[in-house]
Amino acid sequence: MASIHKEIFLGASADDVWSALADFGALHTRLVPGFVTDTKLDGDARIVTFANGSIARERLVDCDHDRRRLVYAIVNERITQHSASAQVFADGPARCRFVWTADVLPNEIAPYMSEQMDLGLAAMQTQFGKAAR
Repeated sequence: MASIHKEIFLGASADDVWSALADFGALHTRLVPGFVTDTKLDGDARIVTFANGSIARERLVDCDHDRRRLVYAIVNERITQHSASAQVFADGPARCRFVWTADVLPNEIAPYMSEQMDLGLAAMQTQFGKAAR
């Protein structure tokens, strides 16, 4: 199984970024506008439309407010296994670290997923600002 790990620093408070991440149905307006163009809630899942036209059904697995950690999963005809977690860590009053990990099968989908995650992180940096290391 391929495991993809990404992390960035954002120029916003952990509380602000967590608020956007935890708002499961507002991905396209609060966390990654431009990268995601629409999000519709459907029970414990969200139907996500990406800027490239692809659509994914992401099922909410866990939303841990104390740890600022959200976990979701995707299963469809192309992806036999996809579980991801995103977590926000405070790094001062106006800066945070965003950690995003995804485990996927088949392994061949990993390069595409990694590229998509990079685009998502770039959208977050546009939304919240880049932070110097």
